[in-house]
Amino acid sequence: MDVFYGNNELVVGAHGSTNSSLHKNARMAKFLHPGPLSKAQSGHTFKMQDALPLRMAKTPEEDDTSMATKGDHEIELAVAELEGIPLATEDQTDVKPISAIEPEDETPFDDLSIPEVTEHLKRSAKMVIDTCMDIRRGENVLIVCDPTTGDIGQALHEAANERSDRVLLIVMPKARHHGEEPPSPVANLMRQQQVVIAPTRYSLTHTKAIRQALKDGARVATMPGMTNEMFSRGGMSANFTEVKRRIGALQPHLRRRRILNVKSEQGTDVTFEVNWREWKLDDNGICNRPRMLTNLPAGKAFIMPREGTMNGKVVIDGSWESNLVDEPITLTIESGMVVDVTGGTIAASIRQEFGEAAGRLRAKDRENVWTVAEFGFGMNPHARLFGNVLEDEKRLGTCYFAVGDNTALGGTSSVGIHIPGVLKEASLWFDDTHVLDKGQFLLEL
Repeated sequence: MDVFYGNNELVVGAHGSTNSSLHKNARMAKFLHPGPLSKAQSGHTFKMQDALPLRMAKTPEEDDTSMATKGDHEIELAVAELEGIPLATEDQTDVKPISAIEPEDETPFDDLSIPEVTEHLKRSAKMVIDTCMDIRRGENVLIVCDPTTGDIGQALHEAANERSDRVLLIVMPKARHHGEEPPSPVANLMRQQQVVIAPTRYSLTHTKAIRQALKDGARVATMPGMTNEMFSRGGMSANFTEVKRRIGALQPHLRRRRILNVKSEQGTDVTFEVNWREWKLDDNGICNRPRMLTNLPAGKAFIMPREGTMNGKVVIDGSWESNLVDEPITLTIESGMVVDVTGGTIAASIRQEFGEAAGRLRAKDRENVWTVAEFGFGMNPHARLFGNVLEDEKRLGTCYFAVGDNTALGGTSSVGIHIPGVLKEASLWFDDTHVLDKGQFLLEL
């Protein structure tokens, strides 16, 4: 595990604890002075069944009318008490449509020998440090990267050192999958920081290590799947102060709206209920208070549909699980559950993946893998739709639906799988308020 710590020496204790006061008694780990990271650097390594069929569509006589009981907010227990947005008046004035911004720069961002590339990385890093995280002098800052994100980690390290003299950069081994726990020395370090920034190949967002760091008072930004190109262009080039303002200004338009309708020219026509008080409006890129958590690039509003209320068809024509869609995927939904999937070979792979997830559950819970768990729409005008879910679902003008686990949003479907699909140019209504028209944002914010 490679360690960089500003201008100070860092000591790692025998059991992974870290503190400058341990100099006398602790066993020493590997130390490196701050310097450029090479792609060759890597951390020390710490050591089917057949797909389940879709649920049968219910007959009108079988249809449930009762609402499911709201579950515990398991993930939210670890997230900050975010600043509430005051309710404003319900002025519904429509203005000219707002569209996403298409980037013009085609610089090859994998070549650090090009000065422009280095400058782009530095600019984005400075924005993360100064605006998103608002790092203050003397704060303990931990930057966790892996061999695939070393350039980004180094750029963040340099930018953070301009704000604080207590900045630590760790290059840990690349994880094998999303949600894999980091090595225990890294997890222990997280608990001792005011700020944790994690650009990594696989997501650390839902790990116990991140949840514990949040409980201990850290503010955390994760960047799963981040590349040099993503870090320098697109959604990461947004003005996140403005993104936060615009998302916050949605509040009066959401108030007391309980019926959502989504349509598209591809064939989407779906209606469902929401609890308007449960909209999540804190995915805005600003993470400047203890126990706050953000995903970068940020910029979306999202909510859990009321369980059992969604009916209709959703046609995914943008991306599915970080892959651009060649042939649209049609999900037929009844009472909040997917009852049919069509769309060529990808439909078969979806059935198989969800079937395998169902096979790991108790028989009575298996059909819950098909729960429509989340709905959201993008609010970042610089984000692109290019086959990375981290950015795809943030693009202004898109909507997305996720299928599977909804416990992070207070639902009852605990199924261990959660996959989003993005619609490119949808139309959206909150009750009778027209919000999106074929991908054009209509509200005055």
